[in-house]
Amino acid sequence: MFRKLSLQEGEIAVKLARKAIDTFFKNRIIMPPPTNLPEVFYEKRGVFTTLHTYPDHNLRGCIGFPEPILPLAEAIIESAISAAFRDPRFPPLTYDEFQNVVVEVTILTPPQEIKFSNPQELMEQIKIGEDGLIVKCGFHSGLLLPQVPVEYNWTVEEFLAHTCMKAGLPPDCFLNPECKWYKFQGQIFEEKYPNGEVIEKKLK
Repeated sequence: MFRKLSLQEGEIAVKLARKAIDTFFKNRIIMPPPTNLPEVFYEKRGVFTTLHTYPDHNLRGCIGFPEPILPLAEAIIESAISAAFRDPRFPPLTYDEFQNVVVEVTILTPPQEIKFSNPQELMEQIKIGEDGLIVKCGFHSGLLLPQVPVEYNWTVEEFLAHTCMKAGLPPDCFLNPECKWYKFQGQIFEEKYPNGEVIEKKLK
């Protein structure tokens, strides 16, 4: 049974992500997971770490693990370092920038394939403000977190189109019956300001 994290556990998750980045800056090492965390951090979970500039909230890095392949603590550490230094859309984060970014951690439910026989059926099974999406088509795959369509005020069709483009596919790839679609939900914890109070972000 997939158990949600408490706010206290969410705060631990965000602080762990920030500490992982800080440790990498100072020592150039990937810190080992702490051994005194709540039990949920040793369960395998999917997770993404997102960095935003403050106060303008521009994306500065976002990488993670869609599937629950690593213990949560380890996945947070790896995704945080990747978001800061390995996101191909951005140059590596500088230490000055690090002082002015907000850290956000999204804990994912396992992706579930969406079964449908036509595009309308696909669209009817997606809820904005609740679902994240993954598309897989041939060698292409793309993922968008549940908070993205809310931030941009997208319709379901726009959400599908942008997920297609994230995968390097045409925006109407959801019309292609060869493409497979998966949805998942996310529990989002973020700093209100850099290295500040952690809140659980509600999408609706």
